[in-house]
Amino acid sequence: MALLLDSHFWVAIAFLVFLGVLVFAGVHKLVWKALGDAGAKVQAQLDEADALRNEAQALLAQVKAQKEASDKLAAEILANAKEEAQRLQADAQVKLAEQLQRRAQMAERKIAQAEAQAEAEVRAAAADLAATMAEQVLIGRLAATKTDPLIDKAIGQLAGKLQ
Repeated sequence: MALLLDSHFWVAIAFLVFLGVLVFAGVHKLVWKALGDAGAKVQAQLDEADALRNEAQALLAQVKAQKEASDKLAAEILANAKEEAQRLQADAQVKLAEQLQRRAQMAERKIAQAEAQAEAEVRAAAADLAATMAEQVLIGRLAATKTDPLIDKAIGQLAGKLQ
């Protein structure tokens, strides 16, 4: 009888009745269904996350492949640029050598031309001097003798003819 007066006993009985009402009303089915739906949602989210992870891995692989291709292309472009630079350098050296050779030949021609001009001037001066000396010698020789106007005229023309 002491059991009937105990409040814990009545709380336990009420709890068991409450559970019986819940089972009778089918709440356990609703709870299982809610848990199943929540589990299905979680499973769907897990499947979606797995799909996203697979897609991300595929995208990462694609990006890595593109990076490798870009690196390879960059290396190829760099190699081509080096080859082009070497070719241009060789061409520039050849052109410089040709230009130096042309300038040297042009300088040699100018020197030869100047030498020829100087030689011609020296010959002309020598001829003038020789004509003047010959004129003076003839004048000196003829001065002692009688002067002839025709001879004087011929001597004057002699200087012009020797040039």
